This record gives sequence, C-alpha cells and structure tokens, in this order.
Amino acid sequence: RALSQAATGSGGDGGAEGSSAGGSGSREAVERLVRAHPVVVFMKGSPAQPLCGFSNAVVQILRLHGVEDYRAHDVLQDPDLRQGIKNYSNWPTIPQVYLNGEFVGGCDILLQMHQNGDLVEELKKLGIRSALLDAEKDQEKK
Repeated sequence: RALSQAATGSGGDGGAEGSSAGGSGSREAVERLVRAHPVVVFMKGSPAQPLCGFSNAVVQILRLHGVEDYRAHDVLQDPDLRQGIKNYSNWPTIPQVYLNGEFVGGCDILLQMHQNGDLVEELKKLGIRSALLDAEKDQEKK
C-alpha cells in the first residue's frame, strides 16, 4: 500500500513535507492555479506592491501591454506554493508567468518576448489585444 502511494506521488521531493495531497504546493493544486486563468503570474508581493525588482518588471511589462486581467499569486505568503511552483515548472526562480496554462518563463524571458514582439503574438492567441498595438497606431497618425 505504501509503495503504490509513493509511486503515484508527485515525486521529486522524496515525500518531504508540503507534498500532502491537495496541499497548496501539491502538483494538483498548482495545476489548478495555473489553469484557472489565461494569464497567471507567481510573484513576490502583489501587482500593486511587488516585493522584488523582477516581479515588478513582470507587472510593468504586462501593464505596458494593457494586461490588467490576470491572476497573481504571492509566493511569499505560502512557502508550500513557492516550492510547489518551482517543482511544477522545473524552474528555480520567481516570478513565473503562465499563458493558457503553459509555463512561459520568468522576468528575463518575458522581457525578451516583449522586446522581440512575441508577447504581442502570444497575447493575441489568448484573445488579448496588446495596448502597444494601439500605441503604435497613435504614433503613425502623428
């Protein structure tokens, strides 16, 4: 019985604390959060009050694109979630950005996508029109 439980566990943490079924750091709980909204950010602090420069940069990039409707989860409030999201994505740092349930990356990758135009395209796939497209139009009119 114990063997079959271990085999079906989310693995990776050797059954350490925080891996209890349904806990905030469990794979199932993290997956629910990731899939709960088209744009999900795991960050330090909140969009209104980011508590690290990288989390702030992600918030600013989303704001530049006019993305106001997204879910943000403060990992500083929940150590299990903080570890759980790192295990889930196999990515060691926070913030982490998810679009349509897919892990995109952290601050550096989001910045790169912003700079090369990929973020506009990815948002378009979610039915979100980047505010930068409208800003470019305004520039053309001048």
